[in-house]
Amino acid sequence: MTDNFSVSFFNDAPAKSGAAIVPVFKGGKVYGGGAAYVEALGDVYTKAAKAAGFKGEAGKSFTLYAPEGFKVSRLVFVGCGAEAKKDAKPFDAEMFAAKAVKPLLTSGESTVSIHLGGFDVSADSAARAAVGARLAGYRFDKYRTKLAANKKNSVKTIKIGCDDLSKTKKAYNNFHGPICDGTVMARDLVNEPPNVIYPKAYAARIKKLESLGLKVEILGEKKMATLGMNALLGVGVGSERESQLVVMRWMGGKKGDKPACIVGKGVTFDTGGISLKPGNGMWDMKGDMGGSAAVVGAMMGIAGRKAKANVIGIVGLVENMPDGKAQLPGDIVTSMSGQTIEVQNTDAEGRLVLCDALHYANEKYKPKAMINLATLTGAIIVALGHEHAGVFSNNDGLAEQIAAASDASTEKSWRLPLSPYYNKLLDSPNADMKNIGGREAGSITAAQFLQRFVGKTPWAHIDIAGTGMKNTRPDPRETTFGTGYGVRLLNHWIADNFEG
Repeated sequence: MTDNFSVSFFNDAPAKSGAAIVPVFKGGKVYGGGAAYVEALGDVYTKAAKAAGFKGEAGKSFTLYAPEGFKVSRLVFVGCGAEAKKDAKPFDAEMFAAKAVKPLLTSGESTVSIHLGGFDVSADSAARAAVGARLAGYRFDKYRTKLAANKKNSVKTIKIGCDDLSKTKKAYNNFHGPICDGTVMARDLVNEPPNVIYPKAYAARIKKLESLGLKVEILGEKKMATLGMNALLGVGVGSERESQLVVMRWMGGKKGDKPACIVGKGVTFDTGGISLKPGNGMWDMKGDMGGSAAVVGAMMGIAGRKAKANVIGIVGLVENMPDGKAQLPGDIVTSMSGQTIEVQNTDAEGRLVLCDALHYANEKYKPKAMINLATLTGAIIVALGHEHAGVFSNNDGLAEQIAAASDASTEKSWRLPLSPYYNKLLDSPNADMKNIGGREAGSITAAQFLQRFVGKTPWAHIDIAGTGMKNTRPDPRETTFGTGYGVRLLNHWIADNFEG
């Protein structure tokens, strides 16, 4: 993992090294270990705060360096605005930590302590603060050989001062920490270049997760051909690199219980095939496997926290290339389900990968419910921008579960409609359906297409084209092109609905 932080928690008291972050509320109120600094500093603090024009306003801060009488190298007083609230949401602590840590990452400090004691921050919130700091500090510098020392991340240790040490450690170690590990894994996968992450290499990296207790099965092209996965295989036929289907199994629930199933689109690079994309910006298409990265990261989190649920993760891994052997616009393929598809546009390839993966998951594992994630359509960015993923579902109850998981995880989503009236846009005179529905309702017709391969199983499609990869990121927790979107949402969904 490339955040490289060690995380620890302590009973809130003045820190013994590094930088210390102290929340200050409206009117200059300070609590816990932070209050000890202010009391000991006395007039030094009062005069410094006055000189800085600081009264605890949100978004403002000031720093005291090498404060006399303390072992820390700097004290950073960060304004929080309104008075501390006992019912403050975990998100508040997470965002506070992310924003406060950000300016210190290249400061030369190796240790940062965040004082969250004394004002009844819940154990869950304190644990989430550690996650916020980790995500804000995530870097992907793996291939940068000439990065100046003052631009490298110097912070190695994050310490969170809290009121209930035992409960906070439990909340982090048993839930939030492993999920954060999965988010980091997903970010790494999306950020890797396509000459490093291609189907077989990707499958090999997933295989290593067996060390966490996952059972990983890799299906190559011969096996998929015998299963009739011609829709998926057609996408990769123009590539020299063999397509893969990877199945990850975590059976931590009751024996015999039907599993939940999560499925991800893993197009490791998408040129558009014969329907070639414009060259400008095509390099971002290394991220077209963001849905699969979310599933892999989610399964890592599920295994890491030893979830008491049965969960199957499936990712279809292909490379979509133009070649003399490549699939052509106008080709008709027979999917694993037996339904035929006229491929009118080879750049609408993700749904071809997913339709076989979804049918396979549904037929083999008979899941209680199934969610797929995919960077599927540019149309979802037109509709929702980069703030919300689009959710489409054949089941209102499942849609409500996703909305709740979205709120809990802070990975925002918005439900959009499915309707039989959109199906006519997929009609083909030559096959059971075509793979595009035209410019109108592009994200909806993509979801309508997928719905044809899930039967009556409660199912949802989450289009993460706008949230899984970003080139502009106002959220301090999102630091690179790959965001890892979906890992946290999926884990909250599993925890809230499948673990007793």
